[in-house]
Amino acid sequence: MQGSVTVHMDATPERIWALVSDVTAIGRYSPETFEAEWLDGATGPTVGARFRGHVKRNGKGPVYWTTCTVIASEPGREFAFGVGTGSTPMNVWRYRLEPTDPGTGTGTDVTESFQLADVALLRLYWAVLGWSRGRTNENGMRATLERIKAEVEVPG
Repeated sequence: MQGSVTVHMDATPERIWALVSDVTAIGRYSPETFEAEWLDGATGPTVGARFRGHVKRNGKGPVYWTTCTVIASEPGREFAFGVGTGSTPMNVWRYRLEPTDPGTGTGTDVTESFQLADVALLRLYWAVLGWSRGRTNENGMRATLERIKAEVEVPG
C-alpha cells in the first residue's frame, strides 16, 4: 500500500525543496492536485501547518478538496504531509532529497512516495483496486517530478 519514484535533477536540494514544499504552486506540477491553499493563518511549510488541496482524481474526476497536515519539513532534505483530518493520516505523501554531487552541491536524487494507512478499509481497497491506483500514483509522481526537473534545470 505504498509506492515511490526517484528522479535525478541537476539542481541543489535547497532549490528543489523550495518548490516541493510550496503547496500553493502544486498546480504547476501535479497531474491531479491543481491548487492548494494554507489554512488557519499558515504561510509556509512548518510541521503542524495545515493546507487544503483541490484534487481532480485521475485527472478526470471526481473533484474535491482534501485537508492535509505537514508532518516533516527539513529544508533541503524532506517535505511530507498527511492527508485527512484525523489524528492518523489516511495517506502520507513524502519528498526526500539526497545530494548526489556533494563536492559541487548541484545534483540531487528526488524521491516522491506515498503510503496508505494500514487500516481495514484501505487494505480492502488496495486488494481490489491497488494495481490500478498504484500505477496511476506512480505515473502521477513521475509526471510531477519530471515537471519539477524541467523547471529547476532551466539555465539562467
